Amino acid sequence: MRILQSVTTAVLIAASTAVSPVQAQTYPAKPVRIITGGPGTLMDIVARHLGQRLGEHWGQPAVVENRGGAGFTIGTGIAARSAPDGYTLVLADRTALAAAPSLYKTLSYDPVKDLAPITLVAVAPTVLVSHPLIPAADLREFIAYGKQHKGALDFASSGPGTVGHMTNELFRHAAGIDLVNVQYKGGGAAMAAIISGEAKAGFVIAANTLSMVNAARLKAYAVSGKKRFAGAPDIPTADEAGLPGFESIYWVGMLAPAGTPGQIIAKLNGDFVEILKSPSMQAALVTQGAEAASGTPEEFSAFIKSETVKLKKVIDLTGMRAE
Repeated sequence: MRILQSVTTAVLIAASTAVSPVQAQTYPAKPVRIITGGPGTLMDIVARHLGQRLGEHWGQPAVVENRGGAGFTIGTGIAARSAPDGYTLVLADRTALAAAPSLYKTLSYDPVKDLAPITLVAVAPTVLVSHPLIPAADLREFIAYGKQHKGALDFASSGPGTVGHMTNELFRHAAGIDLVNVQYKGGGAAMAAIISGEAKAGFVIAANTLSMVNAARLKAYAVSGKKRFAGAPDIPTADEAGLPGFESIYWVGMLAPAGTPGQIIAKLNGDFVEILKSPSMQAALVTQGAEAASGTPEEFSAFIKSETVKLKKVIDLTGMRAE
């Protein structure tokens, strides 16, 4: 009797969470919320571009909900605990999905077990910039300057475990520079510190730097990606500029709570990929210092896992931790 009761319960649970093809075709039948990082972050900007286009495509609002703080682990945790019905999504970044498991002693979610990947959305290189008074014309001269001024080269970053923090540390090891990593509350504050001369240099997401570089308020030496950024093709990669193999990119991707029906995940993937491949969306992202990226849920899942392994090596090498 107990076995029969258990089987019956399992069938009822499965029936309550299953989605019929008809239901998947009518999804979404109400507004969808997209949880993402704080206002003004690249996550927020990308989410709003997507939300606008999704609303037009669906005929239902895609409402962006900002939940910044703690490397976006708070917002990601909220999304992971939400109902797996397709009406709560999360646009999270590499810190929350790949670095957090190694950075934090305790985490309220498991990026692999508690979330269902939909697609990678965008990638963005960081740019090594300095205060204009630093007397270096290119990356090789900048590295030489850093070696001559041991312990006196303050590098600003946007907080513990962020792409700026980790890229600064990677650069310190790769270039052999005794830099000082100074953490600020956000990318805007880090960039302001470099502009004012409070900090000497730092790797900052391209969206936050290009206008300042063009106005000669910052000096740019290299981008941190494998290829040049489409929005600033004159800035060489670190590899081209004299630091072979150096790479560190920021990325964001869309996920749903684990258990979200596969038919809804497939529909969401198709809708996101269609939007991300549109010329208007690609152009919009370039103006924000990012480039559209998309693929299958399986590809995004494998990417998260590979990035987690890679970033753990960086975190272990540098000894960085977040509280």
